[in-house]
Amino acid sequence: MEIRPATASDIEGIQRVARRSWSETYADLLDADVIEETVGEWYDDESLQNACDKPGVTLLVAVDDEVVGFCHGVLNEDEGDVLRLYVDPDRWHEGIGRRLLDRVRSDLEDFNMRRMRAMALADNAVGDEFYREYGFEKTGEGEVELGGKRYAENVYTQEFATG
Repeated sequence: MEIRPATASDIEGIQRVARRSWSETYADLLDADVIEETVGEWYDDESLQNACDKPGVTLLVAVDDEVVGFCHGVLNEDEGDVLRLYVDPDRWHEGIGRRLLDRVRSDLEDFNMRRMRAMALADNAVGDEFYREYGFEKTGEGEVELGGKRYAENVYTQEFATG
């Protein structure tokens, strides 16, 4: 499996993974039309192309014959924010998410970042478990609007060793 920066040719695979992951992760929380609408907005061709090209933004893919996972992050002062990290549900528990996050962390450390943050819906048990097992601590809460409704979101932070 290869972890590498995404290119325009990966957009369709990223969209497929996003749709499958959201459908599996949020089926009990969000209506199918809200999932489809959100995936359509957050992962449209233009947004993903911008993420591939924009300085200060990282969009990595895990490829094993096809895209099986991705991680989207941004640099923000002295920290990096992991905006989205999803793996195809058929490939969960294979270490793909961890490998993607390892690469993001390494890239952030190369830019002298001191910490990274990640966000996940508060009711996303899969995301909560993943980030806590990776060594993140829940450090805050926020809200995100999906389908016209507001949902609680957890903020996780991992400090990097300095010096």
